[in-house]
Amino acid sequence: MSEIKDAARSEESNIARAVGVLSSATMLSRILGLLRDVITAGLFGAGGAMDAFFVAFRLPNMLRSLFAEGSLSASFVPVYSEVLEKEGEEASHRFGRICFTLLTLVLVVVVLLGVLLAPWFIKVLAMGFARDPEKFDLTVKLARMVFPYIGLVSLTALAGGILNARGTFIYPALAPVFLNVFIILSALALSPFMETPVLSLAYGVILGGVSQFLLQLKPLGRTGFSYSPSFEFRDPALKRMLLILGPSVFGVAVYQLNLVISTFLASWLREGAVSFLYYAERLFQLPLGVFAVSVGVASLPSLSRLAAREDWPAYHRTVRHSARLLWFVVLPASLGLIALAEPIVALLFQRGRFTPSMSVDVSAALRFYALAMVPVATTRVLAQAFYALKDTKTPVKAAAISLIVNFAASLLFAFALGLEHGGLALATAVSSGVNAWWLAVKFKAKTGENPFESLLGPLSRMMVASLLMAALVIAAALCLPVWHDSGVGTMVRSFMVLPLVVFGAVSYAFATKALRLPDLGELFRRLRGREV
Repeated sequence: MSEIKDAARSEESNIARAVGVLSSATMLSRILGLLRDVITAGLFGAGGAMDAFFVAFRLPNMLRSLFAEGSLSASFVPVYSEVLEKEGEEASHRFGRICFTLLTLVLVVVVLLGVLLAPWFIKVLAMGFARDPEKFDLTVKLARMVFPYIGLVSLTALAGGILNARGTFIYPALAPVFLNVFIILSALALSPFMETPVLSLAYGVILGGVSQFLLQLKPLGRTGFSYSPSFEFRDPALKRMLLILGPSVFGVAVYQLNLVISTFLASWLREGAVSFLYYAERLFQLPLGVFAVSVGVASLPSLSRLAAREDWPAYHRTVRHSARLLWFVVLPASLGLIALAEPIVALLFQRGRFTPSMSVDVSAALRFYALAMVPVATTRVLAQAFYALKDTKTPVKAAAISLIVNFAASLLFAFALGLEHGGLALATAVSSGVNAWWLAVKFKAKTGENPFESLLGPLSRMMVASLLMAALVIAAALCLPVWHDSGVGTMVRSFMVLPLVVFGAVSYAFATKALRLPDLGELFRRLRGREV
């Protein structure tokens, strides 16, 4: 029993230290991402031009997830970890070269088809834009400009997968920083001199993609990996990866279809609906990206190693530890966004061409998105647990069910009940809850273990602490004279958000201590461990 606990604690410490590195790098990226959105909102607002860019950029982002960060990571990292664990260094390098070669060939074809078929993709993704030929043509032009980004970011993701599997997380985590930096610089430097200013964002995307890939090359070389084409496509490890990749691609495709549905339906709503959802989703993804994605990326190599050793008690303990770690941060973040949605949006975006009415529209979607944070974070942990077992079919089935729920709920909330873009965000929350529930049920059926065994008590105390925090923040806000003074503008009130957020964090910390939740202390102790 002590050996099981030691193995689990070792992986828990590895995950926590990796989360510290990933969260720091991701926080920097997300801050720059918010700065990017603040700048683009001020320069371009939330109207037709930004609708066109967001739809155009969604195409390579969807395919990036399809070929790279989602399905490729889920299938590549477990197999690569197994090859490294059982066959050694040289075999892992050979496997990496084979994957690089195959991915490069596939990406050349995908990028060429994307550029050639962009008008047809836009017709499917945003059919409502066809009512405005000028907007449709701009979207097609932007899509063709940004499509090569998929090739750059996919190769970056593969290089990052090798580094993550070897315990190096900092360089892959920093890659998005460069994308945000170049989009910001391009928007500021190029847009004043362009006839169509929004095109500057497309140039920033391509420059960012190049820099992301170049960032990975030196640390990848330090692992002993040297890229040279290898066409050994009959390699057994590659076959194992492709067997996992097939269902995984389908699973990610189902998730991407959820985004397509939201974008497609939003294109039929009033102008700006696509942009409202985008800005709300960016804020919704901030705590998820900083912490949930970090835990997911950090836990996959650990869970894969434990599965390869067939150390099942340690495997289950690590799954539960990852879930608890996530809930501790995501639950209060969710309630905090609901409580302070409008002033947060106003503080970040309301300036230049971004009007107060746009803040109201974005915050309406943000409150509904916030309801999805806990189920999305839970889904991330459980999906990684299945991927570590080389089981991608179960997450696919869960995603397919959530797709059906999302489509039906979108029609109900957005159109039948008239909630418009807010209804699309609410549909995301409902379908995410169904996805998490299905994975939890199937995890117990597959492994015989409840993934949340012994976690109900801590979760209940986290909920009490989070509700107390939200109540105190709302009470503090209402006690401020500027908060309910009709003569004070939204922007003035919004600047009170920062002290309120600090107050909320301190309140939550004291509440968790009073309720004897050790997560905060354990997290800080582990994050102060050795560098990952």
